[in-house]
Amino acid sequence: MTRSAGARGLPGGDGGAPSAEDAAPPRLVLASGSPRRAEILRRLGLTFEVRPTGVDETLLPGESARSAAERLAGLKAAAAIRPGALALACDTVVSLDEAVLEKPGSRAQSITMLGRLSGREHLVYTGIALATPGRTETAVEATRVRFRDLDERERREYTATGEPFDKAGGYGIQGLGAALVEGIEGDFFNVMGLPVQRLLELLKRFGWRYAFGSLQPR
Repeated sequence: MTRSAGARGLPGGDGGAPSAEDAAPPRLVLASGSPRRAEILRRLGLTFEVRPTGVDETLLPGESARSAAERLAGLKAAAAIRPGALALACDTVVSLDEAVLEKPGSRAQSITMLGRLSGREHLVYTGIALATPGRTETAVEATRVRFRDLDERERREYTATGEPFDKAGGYGIQGLGAALVEGIEGDFFNVMGLPVQRLLELLKRFGWRYAFGSLQPR
């Protein structure tokens, strides 16, 4: 699912390939304080600056996980727009039986949440957005994650590490939470919070391609 607004992009003006004189790679602004998203961009060799936003992440009444992820990513990107830069934002929402699992607020909530996820599959949606003045492009990636069966001692031990408390769904697949996961279907980096293939897709809409460590005009 994608959405675009406006008709202006970076150097190309109409969102197509930049002209030769405007071929300098865009400056990326990551509208997030997430160390995991920053890690993914560093793995790709991309230069960026971090500018977290204070967007209200409260879900709207009746809003689906997919819709919330896309809406919030778009709002965060719009809040980080700077002239001459591409603002990049993501929002990750975890859904089990169509119910949103937010960050646990206490040890008891974490243990209960892990119990609900134990031995079952859930969906991780990440909305991603790129924005410039006058234009926003968004997309959503979904990954299916399956947990192994977890006994109460394991749920308590993982909660005691403190890892669950700043993560949607109450676990981090890139950390100690890797031991909870039996398998996934889809983009691993989506579960970390930044779907790489969707990022490349959005960059192309603005006239840029990933050249393994840098961005080049298409």
